[in-house]
Amino acid sequence: MKRPISSVVLIALILFQALGAIPSGLSMILDPTGRCMDLPNYILESSPFSNFLIPGLFLTFVLGVLPVVVLYGLITKKEIVLLEKINLYKEYHWALAYSYFLGIVLILWINMQLYFGIGFHILHFIYSLLGLLIIFFAHSPGCRTYYLKKP
Repeated sequence: MKRPISSVVLIALILFQALGAIPSGLSMILDPTGRCMDLPNYILESSPFSNFLIPGLFLTFVLGVLPVVVLYGLITKKEIVLLEKINLYKEYHWALAYSYFLGIVLILWINMQLYFGIGFHILHFIYSLLGLLIIFFAHSPGCRTYYLKKP
């Protein structure tokens, strides 16, 4: 079966997510004060964190490296036994299920930032929209058919 356009769009969206998260997260890990990214410490005042290390680790690995693994699965459709074992949607390839979860986690990440009082920025809107688009395309009929496992 030929790859549908919805799969190509999903791959592009997740690639955009990974390319945004990895450098930002690594910057937070390397400089937990946030100075290298011009992040003032006062934005952490109402959060459970005293510096940007833990948010940087989450951003790098959950919203950066994991999407790269998902991209590998979406592009190659190869099986990874461990990821398949914890796939909640067994009838679909693990990468499609993880795409959906990435969209949810991205939206939760942005909402937690807003909940902890980090002032609204246009990037909050952009990344919330990105999360919604990832969820939408992961559930699109083209992707669902393309990543449906053969019996």
